Amino acid sequence: MRADSAETDQGLAGRRTRAGRLGWLRRKSQRPPLTLADQPRSGSAAAEPAAEPPPQRQRRRPRLAGSGAWLAVIPVGILAVVLTVHAFSGSSGSRPVVVAPRLVVASLPYWSINQGTDAVLANRRDVNEVSPWIYGLAGNGQIVLDSGISKAALARSLSQLRAAGLPLVPTLANVDGQGNWTYPPVARILHDPAAMARHVAAIVALVDSGHFAGIDIDYEELQASDRQDFTAFLTRLAGALHAHGKILSVALFAKASDAGYAPRNVAQDYAAIGKVADQVRLMGYDYHWPTSPPGPIAPVGWLAGVLRYAKTRIPAAKIILGVPEYGYDWSRGHGTGITWQQAMQLSRQPGVQLHYSAASQAPWFSYTDAAGHRHTVWFENAESSQAKFRLAQAAGIGGVYLWMYGSADPGTWPVLRQALPTGSHTSVPAVRSSS
Repeated sequence: MRADSAETDQGLAGRRTRAGRLGWLRRKSQRPPLTLADQPRSGSAAAEPAAEPPPQRQRRRPRLAGSGAWLAVIPVGILAVVLTVHAFSGSSGSRPVVVAPRLVVASLPYWSINQGTDAVLANRRDVNEVSPWIYGLAGNGQIVLDSGISKAALARSLSQLRAAGLPLVPTLANVDGQGNWTYPPVARILHDPAAMARHVAAIVALVDSGHFAGIDIDYEELQASDRQDFTAFLTRLAGALHAHGKILSVALFAKASDAGYAPRNVAQDYAAIGKVADQVRLMGYDYHWPTSPPGPIAPVGWLAGVLRYAKTRIPAAKIILGVPEYGYDWSRGHGTGITWQQAMQLSRQPGVQLHYSAASQAPWFSYTDAAGHRHTVWFENAESSQAKFRLAQAAGIGGVYLWMYGSADPGTWPVLRQALPTGSHTSVPAVRSSS
């Protein structure tokens, strides 16, 4: 793999897509471009493709065939790998000294629940919490589960994870029956006190009946005017969960200022949410996405800026950085989500040269398909993941979670273990939030 020294990195940040078979619509707003531009070093076969900042638009998560109808009432999920660590800089040299983390979470989508579970169990000492990503909201605000999930397979996987001593913290997102982000149900919950009270009670009941360790809230596409009510909802939910000995995790857009890149970013008050949530999961991916020009999914320069800002608003120990384990294959103006395995298979075609961007710390390559269409692929591997693990380690934040579209590069686990060792098979009890 080549190590090209530079890139033109003019994508947009601010939103991530959990790549997978869910056909979820996303909207990306424009922000000032990040530029890490320059020339490839001498001897490089090709310069990295430049990406112009695209305008605001909708985007859809790739959906695998045969996913079935989305959402039917009941619990179940996807896995999110979240690793919580404490790190500080040592006095000798610049090499950081790592303190054993308190928590490691894993995030697996339902379509790969079996292989995801196998991967987590095979690397049990590197994970101590799992977040099944599976719940959505019906039009009336009722909590629902994707009916395309094989309940037998899911129950089997969850049973295995529990048997391994892994606490489960499922994710609840405001997605509708078609897998689209939907605002109306959340708007009613936020602005109707009675509806908010019912929703809080329903979440607590779900967590209790499912014997979960807590809940992860991923409510997106909100309006700037929702800011105060969204904070009030999370404050009320945190209190109710804590009264039952459960934890609250909240997934937030990655941003480098309070305003962020769109009204939806304003709705998420980092400081206020950081006071009540036990985990604040920053979605550090989709700097480039399916409908943007090709580019790195999570360039480290962007992530460093996001973490710098987050640490001024949120206690560092609560910050959990999202790390992507997938890629996009762009051609004719659209990117398709792909796994590490698929990316590697494509890169092995005759005449294809694999590059590595030193600026963004990500692999990429281009190829031409049988129909003569040119493709550009950016993805994540062990080396790019290691760069993010080290960034989290150096920042001294609470940890990281791996969003796994499919199986990650097998080499990811050893570098994870090296950068963020868990030190124990036992996860930490729920932490009572404080500023």
